[in-house]
Amino acid sequence: MTTPPNHAKVRVSKRAHYDQETIHGILDCGLVAHVGFVLDDRPMVIPMAYARDGDILYIHGAKAARIIKKNKSVPACLTVTHIDGLVVARSAFHHSVNYRSAVIHGHLRDVTDPEEKERALVLVTNHLLPGRWDEVRPMTEKEFKSTGVLALEIEAASAKIRTGPPVDDDEDYDLSVWAGVIGVTQTLGETENGPRNIVDDVPPSIEAARQRFND
Repeated sequence: MTTPPNHAKVRVSKRAHYDQETIHGILDCGLVAHVGFVLDDRPMVIPMAYARDGDILYIHGAKAARIIKKNKSVPACLTVTHIDGLVVARSAFHHSVNYRSAVIHGHLRDVTDPEEKERALVLVTNHLLPGRWDEVRPMTEKEFKSTGVLALEIEAASAKIRTGPPVDDDEDYDLSVWAGVIGVTQTLGETENGPRNIVDDVPPSIEAARQRFND
């Protein structure tokens, strides 16, 4: 990926990353993307499940959903953010957050080809729980038709990353005030059986998800 146009650049250059490896890495370990678009002259931001296939991001939802129903070939912005720590300084002004975020710009495309649509649904399902698609029953024709899929081809992308301790004013380092970083981690918790389960064994996709998101 090359340096993006002005509307997609990171303001603080020391935290900016425009390389494909960094941006893809942030996208691939995320769980939720926030998708921004304009509807009826008003900005909208919707949290959605997603998956990446090369430089294409797939999102899906009910065909009646506004983002699926009314957004065809329109500009959109998709963001994924990971919070890694709370940065606690000696002054409120210098408090911050350690994070990794990716901001993607592109145009939404309605996925109408059945093969691409099914591949996208497989990708989204397996992004959350690797291998889950093969563990469950096949999607019915009614379910397939009632589900809409949009593709967002990456036209411009940037990552913004903050790491490290708080940065205080020189005169504040002599204050008797604690400062440091509180780590924030994302883990998958214990499983709880659903109603009317006839099996108790947890499927391999759950362990695969633990390894993916807990490491």
